[in-house]
Amino acid sequence: MDIMFLQQTLLALLKGLPLTINLALLSLSGGGVLALLLNLLRMTRVGSVFCRFYVWLFRGTPLLIQIFMVYYGLGSLPAVRESLFWPLLRDPYWCGLLALILNDAAYTSEILRGGLRAVSQQSLEAAKVSGMSSYKIFSRITLPIAIRQALPAYSNEIISMIKATSLVSTISLMEMTGIADSIVSSTFRALEVFLSAAVIYLILTMLVSKGVSMLERRLSPYYFGARS
Repeated sequence: MDIMFLQQTLLALLKGLPLTINLALLSLSGGGVLALLLNLLRMTRVGSVFCRFYVWLFRGTPLLIQIFMVYYGLGSLPAVRESLFWPLLRDPYWCGLLALILNDAAYTSEILRGGLRAVSQQSLEAAKVSGMSSYKIFSRITLPIAIRQALPAYSNEIISMIKATSLVSTISLMEMTGIADSIVSSTFRALEVFLSAAVIYLILTMLVSKGVSMLERRLSPYYFGARS
């Protein structure tokens, strides 16, 4: 392999890293907020039906198709083109981000739902006996315990979303995979280019795994102390 070409390729790919991180962070943030709202909606009968349908729809269809539906599908509707949202929905960045958020929310809502179910009834009853309001019980007891329980599974979702950002290259966004495609088109050296991209993604996922592991130890030092 040409070491000089690999170095040049890595430097070129790193120019797309800020967009990759930007899409991953914003999609995880937006998806997390939407996932929390979906779990709150589950407390009502009509909301529960809607949430189950939403999760079924977005978990049952490929993310790539969802990106195409948002970018190409919404733009084909006259009502959308005449709406106030058209300046955003004709931009591939916002369409890609919207699709990532909607997809992430479906998976995160199920992860968070599992964490909420892990909260013991005894903890909630003890909080009520101590005179805590419903808001304080949720914010200080239910949500922190649910997040801690859901953290291991959520780390997989973070990694999946980082890798999923590569799909927005199909709608002309030049993140790392988009840049890699353009380099391959001009050099026809796919092995070196995609190997370089894979190395960067591997480093990102390794950092996420390490960071989540450190957070778990900080949130539950007694558990890891007992294991050691």
